Amino acid sequence: MKLEDFGYNDKLDKLWIEKNLKDFEIGRVISEHKEKYIVKTEKGEFEAEITGNLRFSAKNREDFPAVGDWVALTTYDSDFAIIHKILPRFSIISRQAVGQFGEIQIIATNIDYALLVQAVDRDFNINRLERYLTICYSSKVNPIIVLTKTDLINEQSQAEIIESINQRINNIPVFAISNETQDGYEALKLIIEKGKTFCMLGSSGVGKSTLLNNLSGRTIMKTDAISQSTNKGRHVTSHRELIVLENGGILVDNPGIREVGIVDTAYGLETTYDIIYSFSQNCKFKDCTHINETGCSVLEAVKNGEIDRSSYENYLKMEKEKIHFESSVIEKRKKDKDFGKMVKNYKKDKSKNKY
Repeated sequence: MKLEDFGYNDKLDKLWIEKNLKDFEIGRVISEHKEKYIVKTEKGEFEAEITGNLRFSAKNREDFPAVGDWVALTTYDSDFAIIHKILPRFSIISRQAVGQFGEIQIIATNIDYALLVQAVDRDFNINRLERYLTICYSSKVNPIIVLTKTDLINEQSQAEIIESINQRINNIPVFAISNETQDGYEALKLIIEKGKTFCMLGSSGVGKSTLLNNLSGRTIMKTDAISQSTNKGRHVTSHRELIVLENGGILVDNPGIREVGIVDTAYGLETTYDIIYSFSQNCKFKDCTHINETGCSVLEAVKNGEIDRSSYENYLKMEKEKIHFESSVIEKRKKDKDFGKMVKNYKKDKSKNKY
């Protein structure tokens, strides 16, 4: 395969020249396993590690390669490679790292579109959809909603679900498909562009692996049988992987996401809840929290039914999470800085004691 088949384009080529990386080979990270990477180049696939210098200079997880990254590397005859540099990313899909104070987990990089996958039976949750949208907008990635398992409900129920989405979420394409009957797949395949990179976001068991298999035209990911008690197939994807589809599109499969922690800048929430931010311009106080202030235009709009109450409550919850995460990052940086000073002073004192 050529690099263009994995999304390489003129903008990346320009970056390659500007960063003076002509002495290296170029490849794209297609999977990651505990700081071991599989990189696709024009010569084939290579198992790769990063240089010691890259590891030493890394300040946090974002400085390490991730699935979707374009990297400068040196390859060897033994199908092994060393990664020297990561090309600048044009998008990063990330969330709060589960159980790690003030840390970010990168889901994938250099993504053009995100498929927000939810099953219409027991998994459908519009609040979670708004979370995924916020992640997409923060990451500068175009969202597409994909509803799966439509064969498990009737047409009226499906129409009601789509209507509920349209009432709270504007201008986002919605595709309803069945992995069993293949209904809806022709329309979905039309939006998969050659050379563009798509990423699936969704919980375990919503049919992401089957969706990947059907879009790719071959069996890539294993899927387990559907449980009679939950109507869910057990999702067996254990790592992220980038795959070229039958029509030339590129898709990143992900393990199911149980927690969708927000690491948002203001832009993500502002775009997801544009109606709330629009009303907030008329609030009496500039620092209005839209909770209990006098003269709050947002509260008035909720009361009058101009803003959906459930959407408003979901917004407040995510805004609180965002503020908490931002304060956690500041606190972590302070602790890291204090620790760095302590180490520096220790080395200084130790050096003095030698004499």
